[in-house]
Amino acid sequence: MGESRSAYGLLASAFGAILLAVSVFLPWYGVSFTADGVASAERAGEQFVAAFGTPALQSHLGALHASLGGLVGHELFALSAHQALSTLNVLLLILAGLGILIALMALAGPAAASSDANRVPLALLGLLGAACVVFRMVDRPSPAGQLVSLSLREGAWLALLGCVSMAVGALWSPGATAAAKGSPGGADVWSELSGWTPET
Repeated sequence: MGESRSAYGLLASAFGAILLAVSVFLPWYGVSFTADGVASAERAGEQFVAAFGTPALQSHLGALHASLGGLVGHELFALSAHQALSTLNVLLLILAGLGILIALMALAGPAAASSDANRVPLALLGLLGAACVVFRMVDRPSPAGQLVSLSLREGAWLALLGCVSMAVGALWSPGATAAAKGSPGGADVWSELSGWTPET
């Protein structure tokens, strides 16, 4: 029973690592214009029309300003971690690859499912990946300063879920389950902690 529960944990770790690898290529950030960005675009249009524009072009400028004003806060396109994070995306792919490799080797090896030699590296990989993802969720890249804003998309959340699954699956130890099964009512656990043995 303990081996099967540990195998479930390793499967969860492998699934989390695969999810992390896939999430790198999914949308992480939605890009939209800020009010400053729209104002900057309007000023650039006015300068261009003032220098080279014709009366007809000037008449179109007002309609262009109205359409640009409606873009504030609306998502224009999305960026994946592969597109927006030049270094971190490689690190996340390496962590995911190592997680998949360790989990599958642990599942294939004899009696390796209950070995700390497999669980500890998986847990560390998951925690490191989660720390990197959370950092980039809080400290988002700024590709154009204050002209555009980035909002979180599903890829970042799926990456975090994959890292957490990798760590939780690795920490899913059968030892606690076996101990609980062998000590009904928790009497043996209490006697180990307190030194008191119930009378029989």
